[in-house]
Amino acid sequence: MGSMTREALASARGVLADLGDAADLATGEQLLNAGRVIGSSSKLLAYLADPAEDVTGKKAFIDRVFASFTESARALLTSVVGSRWSSHSDLLAGVEEIGIRTIAKSAPADLSIEGELFSFGEVVSSDASLELAVGTKLSDGPAKAGLVEKLLAGKASQQTISIVSQLVQQPRGRRIGELLRNAAAIVADQSDELVAVVTTAAPIAAEQVTRLERGLAKQFGRSLRVNLVIDPSILGGLRVQVGDEVIDGTVSTRLTDLRLQLAG
Repeated sequence: MGSMTREALASARGVLADLGDAADLATGEQLLNAGRVIGSSSKLLAYLADPAEDVTGKKAFIDRVFASFTESARALLTSVVGSRWSSHSDLLAGVEEIGIRTIAKSAPADLSIEGELFSFGEVVSSDASLELAVGTKLSDGPAKAGLVEKLLAGKASQQTISIVSQLVQQPRGRRIGELLRNAAAIVADQSDELVAVVTTAAPIAAEQVTRLERGLAKQFGRSLRVNLVIDPSILGGLRVQVGDEVIDGTVSTRLTDLRLQLAG
């Protein structure tokens, strides 16, 4: 991520914080919708991402094209397109991130969107035909969004359904697993939390998970939530991934390292 993109995201997050409760679920959904509209037109994207274009003119354009959107949604969009981004694709990613953050912010305190995203990812990764259905380029966006709605209706919150619908409609070259992990990380960060994906060979007790959460939270200096993955192939031990950082203490990895040492 370039420095201009980091500054642009920080500015948009500041606007989101200032909007308070005015930035609700509908606002977040409208932002994600705007991202799909902008991403569908290379000319529109080029215009909105061009730092040489007058910000006042961009605001007037947004107010006209997205007149049905809430004032908060238009304010956030104006913040995004009024900033300088390292690339056109970064601007699209910025619209998506602010949309996801707005949706996460609208959720009640007892709702774990990142947990629902993780659970959906586990279901998809365990079913090759389902993974193909939601990830294929051959199916149009609305059809995939309809499938997501059917799969998650009554099983997940509207916040999660809205986020997943966006991801499958505008993947921007990313696989579904990467999409869901990135969205979960954004949701957790909006709540000032981290998400740790912990892989074990067999289920572990709830008390162990709690102790692990506390230990990792202390290590990383932030509140942290654990998502547990069961993978018998690791044989034993733990693999912990927090963002890009991986702590691999699995038996399979140690055996692989030993074989490499013997081969050397």
